Amino acid sequence: MLSAIARRRNLSSLAGDGINHEGLNKALSANGNPSFALILKIAHALNLELQLVTMR
Repeated sequence: MLSAIARRRNLSSLAGDGINHEGLNKALSANGNPSFALILKIAHALNLELQLVTMR
């Protein structure tokens, strides 16, 4: 889901936030395995907030 949002908002605009374009493509690919820190950077660059909630 994060990959789709990032691609719609133009990956190159995220590259300026300390995330290089090649690394971003690799991390968001089907075989990518991004670190949690990178996920947080991407979310921040997209002006998104991650929340943890109790499972029901």
